[in-house]
Amino acid sequence: MALKAAEIRAFPALVSAYRKTDEKGLYLEIRPNGAKRWFFKYRVLGSEKRLTLGDWPEVSLVQARELRDEARRAVREGGDPLHERKREKTMARLAAGNSFQSVAEDFIEVKFVGGQKAAATIEKARWYLSHLTGPIGGRPVSEIEPAELMVVLKKIEKAGKRETAVRTRAFASRVFRHGVAMSLCKSDPAALLGDALMSPIVTHRAAILDPRKLGALLRAIDDYGGRESVKIAMQLLPHVFVRPGELRLAKWQEIDWDEKIWRIPAERTKLRRPHSVPLSVQSLALFNELRRHTGWMDWMFPGERSHFKPMCENAINTAFRRMGFDRETVTAHGFRATASTLLNESGKWHPDAIERALAHGHSNAVRGAYARGQHWDERVQMAQWWSDYLEEHKEGAPVVPLVVKKGRR
Repeated sequence: MALKAAEIRAFPALVSAYRKTDEKGLYLEIRPNGAKRWFFKYRVLGSEKRLTLGDWPEVSLVQARELRDEARRAVREGGDPLHERKREKTMARLAAGNSFQSVAEDFIEVKFVGGQKAAATIEKARWYLSHLTGPIGGRPVSEIEPAELMVVLKKIEKAGKRETAVRTRAFASRVFRHGVAMSLCKSDPAALLGDALMSPIVTHRAAILDPRKLGALLRAIDDYGGRESVKIAMQLLPHVFVRPGELRLAKWQEIDWDEKIWRIPAERTKLRRPHSVPLSVQSLALFNELRRHTGWMDWMFPGERSHFKPMCENAINTAFRRMGFDRETVTAHGFRATASTLLNESGKWHPDAIERALAHGHSNAVRGAYARGQHWDERVQMAQWWSDYLEEHKEGAPVVPLVVKKGRR
């Protein structure tokens, strides 16, 4: 006897589950907790199966009968509704595993984390991914079209972030190529979009190249009234001109006091190879002064709130802003450009010695392999000359010409 909509609500919950039959294999199961669920019972190749159609009242009697009729048609045509539902769920799980987000995460894990890239490089990759996660992150990587990726990139571009748009496209392209290599997609739609984006406006990090202005900046740093470790970090950067991240993550165990060398481990350098910095008298004095404040800690430059964490990556630039220097005038990274320009203009040092001091790579692999072991003695002399140069300009005195015997080239 067919069920009636009015009587379904009145079916009571009993100690055990029981069924109320409708028609053509449809029935309602009432469970001890009061839940009521629709099922369709059918047979395929002699085996009895049942297909869940949903819970009442979300699925009404009328809707349950419509779902039953669809399933009956599938059975008549030789199909198996339960098998088809399981297949759809499996495909959905596979699609989720092959989403752009999951492929990108795997790419970052394999190429960046597994490749032992610097923490900042990994963080930057995840930042590019963050621009893509919302719009296409959940989409199967094999189904993403160039047009939908272009919508995302153009939105970034219209926000005035041309370089971010270009680099995000390049990151997406690497993810798609990773997907192709893993047989998860057949092409790279991002490769077609390179010429469709505006070229970035080239800007250089602010750097002071006038020796007189450099001297004024050094005097201003000496007068800084903020946290002592931040002040010493600002004082050290011009002398050692390492990347700001290499400085703020420095640990005391890296200083060789006897050899007067700061050895930066490979995992913290951009090129993933160790970098040794010869320390001038002035640099050693600053490290010794810093040791009075943080020498008992692991980090040379601990965080303001916890000495178990390093100094914030924006601490130095924030200090410059508090001193009144805007980002178009001074940045922490700019001291590298300052040193590179003025050391080269001095004409006293081999260009390769300067490049090695800056921890730059060589486009020529043979030249790079040769230069790696060269110029150390020259770099030691150059480090001291540079510190003297900085001190003399800070004091406002002229630099006395110095004849230096250069190392082997």
